[in-house]
Amino acid sequence: MDILVSGAGIAGLSVALDLAGRGHRVTVVERASHLRVNGAPIDIRGDAISIADRMGLLTRIRENRVRMTELGRFVNGDGQAVAHVPAEEISDSEDDVEIAREDLARILAEALPSPTTIRFRDSIDSLADDGDGVDVRFGSGRTERFDLVLGADGLHSAVRRLAFGPERDYLHHLGFYVGLADLPGEARPDRLNPMYNVPGRMAGVARYKDKALAVFLFRSEPIDYDHRDLDAQKQILIDAFADNTSWKVPQLLDAVRADPEFYFDSVSQIHMPTWHRGRIGLVGDAAHCPALLSGRGTSLALTGAYFLAEELESSENHLLAFERYETRQRPHVEFAQSTVGEGGDLMVPPTWEAINTRNERLRAANAC
Repeated sequence: MDILVSGAGIAGLSVALDLAGRGHRVTVVERASHLRVNGAPIDIRGDAISIADRMGLLTRIRENRVRMTELGRFVNGDGQAVAHVPAEEISDSEDDVEIAREDLARILAEALPSPTTIRFRDSIDSLADDGDGVDVRFGSGRTERFDLVLGADGLHSAVRRLAFGPERDYLHHLGFYVGLADLPGEARPDRLNPMYNVPGRMAGVARYKDKALAVFLFRSEPIDYDHRDLDAQKQILIDAFADNTSWKVPQLLDAVRADPEFYFDSVSQIHMPTWHRGRIGLVGDAAHCPALLSGRGTSLALTGAYFLAEELESSENHLLAFERYETRQRPHVEFAQSTVGEGGDLMVPPTWEAINTRNERLRAANAC
């Protein structure tokens, strides 16, 4: 089949690789000018580890692993450590693999068969499914016809909006916002990852390989903003931390101002009764974002992409394949989406009392 994949993130590259490896002709369209690699390192867990092995990628993934969670600690306003984060608070098991997002994207992209096309700086403007195929009009003005269209375009999926309706019908805000900015001056060999809390807010440094990121999390009701307006997003975060001058917070806010690829978004989930309609389907965060607090978005992208490719290969038609893919993937999604509450309370306690209680609990756990 001729299959269009919207989005060149981990889900898009994974499903393109799984489908192309089974003989389909795959085109990936990506709004950005390059692979989407910004963000903190990501985790591969549970069944996704065996999926990565079946994809022939696990050896390379393990060769590029990082170990950030072993070096996390909460600090006070003077930068002194007040509690360490036990690995079991974040990881499921010792088999979990943590890897830089850019490394996993590169590994997936380099494994794509040569006929696979990634078309940057373009996006889908309209979809027309007539039952026999999908006519697609792109932002570039190009029009093409495909047997299937797969939305792997994340939390703010254009494919989901065009085929299933507005984002507000499926998005569940979890009460947090996240910001990430490049922080080149803080890279160093020890890779310690300090995090500083005041009630409802967390600012930290994430170090891995030869890089460092300024990391922010804060509690908030939904904010109305344009998720493509970079300046507006920067201002929202700066305003949220403007009265906090302790520790490195002013320096981290300067990094936000300077980063041309600053990342900002709500911590939200996507809940949908079905992930397919006719010849159009959804994969990864576009279908079932579990939110970063789960630490399982990448794993779901890998399992979902593999299940869908397997079912398209073995099922009698695309509708049955979509149904079987959903049946296999949904238990993984429901578990991942159920785990986020503990992560929010760990990283961003709402009060000073909750911060102190968290620190005391972690100190006691580390003393055992």
